[in-house]
Amino acid sequence: MSGTGKENRMIWGWALYDWANSAFATTVMAGFFPVFFNQYWSAGVDTTVSTARLGLGNSIVGITMALLAPILGAAADQGKAKKKFLLSFAFLGSLMTFCLYLVSGGEWFTALALYILASLGFAGGNIFYDALLVTVAGDKQMHSVSSLGYALGYLGGGILFALNVWMTLSPDRFGFADAGSAVKFSFVSVALWWALFSLPLILFVREPKGGGAKYGRDMIKAGWMELRHTFHEVRRLKTIFLFLLAYWCYIDGVDTIVRMAVDYGLSIGFRRNDLILALLITQFVGFPSALGFGFLGNRIGARRAIFISLAIYLSVSLWAAFMHHRFEFYLMAGIIGLVQGGIQALSRSFYAGIIPAERSAEYFGFYNMVGKFAAVIGPVLIGGFGLLVRSMGYGSGIATRASITSVALLFISGGILFYFVDEEKGKRELKALIR
Repeated sequence: MSGTGKENRMIWGWALYDWANSAFATTVMAGFFPVFFNQYWSAGVDTTVSTARLGLGNSIVGITMALLAPILGAAADQGKAKKKFLLSFAFLGSLMTFCLYLVSGGEWFTALALYILASLGFAGGNIFYDALLVTVAGDKQMHSVSSLGYALGYLGGGILFALNVWMTLSPDRFGFADAGSAVKFSFVSVALWWALFSLPLILFVREPKGGGAKYGRDMIKAGWMELRHTFHEVRRLKTIFLFLLAYWCYIDGVDTIVRMAVDYGLSIGFRRNDLILALLITQFVGFPSALGFGFLGNRIGARRAIFISLAIYLSVSLWAAFMHHRFEFYLMAGIIGLVQGGIQALSRSFYAGIIPAERSAEYFGFYNMVGKFAAVIGPVLIGGFGLLVRSMGYGSGIATRASITSVALLFISGGILFYFVDEEKGKRELKALIR
C-alpha cells in the first residue's frame, strides 16, 4: 500500500481484524459448531429437532442484527465511537466462543445461547469494521484496501481451520484424547486468535473525534433521531436505494450458495470429508483472488468487476445441477473462491464511495441490515422449485439437482438492478445532499 508509515499501519491494523474474526466464520459457523451441536450437545435427540434448534438460533441472530444494525450504526456515528463499538462486540464474540469449551455434552441450550451471543459479537463488530473503511482508506485506495481485508480474512480463517481440522483427524499427535476433545479446543483457539489479532486495530486505527460527540443516553437518543431522518434521506438518494436493492438480490444468491453448498453436496452423494476439503479450497483460493479483484476494481472499475463476478456465479448455479464427480465439486469450490471475496469486497467499497463518510456507521448499518435479510429468498426458491419439479413426476434426485438452478434468478435480478446503478450520479447526489 502506498502512503505514509502511519497510514499503512492503519490500513494493515484495520485489515488484520478480518484475519482475526474470520476464524469464527470458518471454524465455528461453517465448520465445527453445526456438527458438534448435533452429535455432542444434542446427543440422543432426533436430527430434525437438533437442526430446528440450530436454525432457530441462527434466525434469532439474523433478526436481532437486522433490527439493531441501523440503530447501532447511527448511535456510533453520533458518539464518534465506531472503534469502541467494534471492540465491544469483538470482546463479546471472543469471550462467548471461549466459553463453548466449558459446555458439557447434552447441554444444548447453554451451547446454543453462547453461540447466539458469539454470533451477535461477530455480526455486530462487522458493522463498525465496514464503517471504518472510509476512515483508513481514501477514494483511490478504497477497492484495494477493502479487498485486502477480505483476502486476509480468507487466509487467516483458512489457516486456523486447516490446523483445527488436522487436530480432529489426528488428535493423538496434538495430545488430545479423541476428536471431540480436539473440536472443543478449537473453540478456544478461535477465541484466542480473534482476541490476539484484534490488537493491531486497537493500536494503529485512530477514529477522528471531531466536535459534538455524544455519550450514553444522549448518544442513543441522537442516533435514533438521526436514523429516522436517514430513512427519509435514503429515499431521496436514489442511487444508494437502488444499489441496496440490487445488493440484496445478488448477495442473497451468494449467501444461499455458501449456506446450501454442504447440504446440496450431501444430497447428491458427496462425503463430509469432500465438503471440508472443498471449504478449504474456497478459503485458500479466496486469498489471492480477493487481492486480484482489488487490483481489477482499480483498473476497470468496481462496477465491471462486480458484473464479471455475477456472470461467474450465474454460470456456477447452472453448472451445479450437472455435477457427478468429486473433482467437479472441488473445481466449483475453487471457482467460487475466485469470485466470492471479490464481489463482497468490491460491493463494500462501491457502497462506501456513495455514502456520507461522516455517517458511515449508520449507512453501513443499513448495508448490514440488507445483508442479514439476505439468504431468505434463496432457500425458499430452492425448496419451492424442488417441490415443483417433484410434483411434475420427476424423481427426488432430478428435483434436487434442478432446484439449485433457481438461484440463478437472484443473480439475474441483482444484475439487472445493478445495471441501473450509476456511481457518478450517486456521488453527485451525495454532494448535493452535503451542500
